Amino acid sequence: MASNPERSAPEASADPFTAPHPEQARAHRVHASLFRIAERHAATDEQRRRQVHPHVLGPHEAIRLVSFLLSGAALAEEGEPAVDQADITAALSLVPLARGEMDELEAGLIRMARGRGMTWPEIAFGLGLGTPQAARQRYERLAGRITAEEPAQTPE
Repeated sequence: MASNPERSAPEASADPFTAPHPEQARAHRVHASLFRIAERHAATDEQRRRQVHPHVLGPHEAIRLVSFLLSGAALAEEGEPAVDQADITAALSLVPLARGEMDELEAGLIRMARGRGMTWPEIAFGLGLGTPQAARQRYERLAGRITAEEPAQTPE
């Protein structure tokens, strides 16, 4: 599959004095971000397996596996049953749980970033949001969705 060099390289702004759109800037950091984390914290099989439960498939892993098998990105092993409608329904049933787990991870990461002294402007930059207020509001919405029984606490 040929890559499109126009899509992989950051677009040069026609006006060098205009800040790039925050989401565009974040999107341009994706590959560098994955490479950095992989190089620093997932260089070995053992390091990569740290975040995976050794005996139970996580919701996002199950969804991804079914998607990969359906799309042909992964091939079924000999004797493995083909993905059927019940498998697809099962994967779809896990999407809300996986989304909730991702919300928890994001909110926790923001809390830990604040605990490590990162500012709201720095967090907004990382998330590709235009303002510190947008980052703070995003955190408050996430925290509200995660814990309906506990009031959302915004880290100062």
